[in-house]
Amino acid sequence: MLVSQVTPVVFVHGLWLNGLESFLLRDRLTKAGFAPTVFRYPSMNSSLKDVTAALAARLRSFDSMVHTVGHSLGGVIVLETLEHEGELPPGRTVLLGSPVRGSRAARSIAAWAVGPRLLGSLVVAELTRERNRNWSLPREIGMIAGCRSAGLGRVFADLPQPNDGTICVDETQLPGTTEHLVLDVSHTGMLFSSPVADAVQNFLLNGSLVARVRNSRH
Repeated sequence: MLVSQVTPVVFVHGLWLNGLESFLLRDRLTKAGFAPTVFRYPSMNSSLKDVTAALAARLRSFDSMVHTVGHSLGGVIVLETLEHEGELPPGRTVLLGSPVRGSRAARSIAAWAVGPRLLGSLVVAELTRERNRNWSLPREIGMIAGCRSAGLGRVFADLPQPNDGTICVDETQLPGTTEHLVLDVSHTGMLFSSPVADAVQNFLLNGSLVARVRNSRH
């Protein structure tokens, strides 16, 4: 798969965020020859169907190849879009700390009286149940998980190791994906990590996460 100097990359943010937190990752992708943009959506008050339809429309607005990068809940949305929306342009996908098998932290918070209001309907519907899923479509997908246990998730739930402070590594495992890489980064910190950025760039260019990873720390 060849890449031009202006290949678009659509970044999809996670819960309670708006994409601005990806500024450093997007800057690194720009310097690597990509054209990153942010897909914004109401992460608390929207349905999965509406969000995936909107993301699919964004992807179809490009004339040719377009890559996708999703962080946390954003990665789940990207995966659902790729699975259920047809006639999408070709491209590779990288998921960052995405709980594709459900989230223990989300289940713990949802059990509180005010938990569902804190999380919003989208997370309650999609992340508070355990899921066994596989990837069987031809699109290449790389998953990056973190094992630096520093984050709000540890306050809300007793997370088994390894975890990134919010999402456990086993919650990111998706049989059938191209590669799964664990780095010493936290859930939010992975967006600012140069090894993560290197892995993302390399996967979008060559379909491999590991070739340009220098080390496993910031």
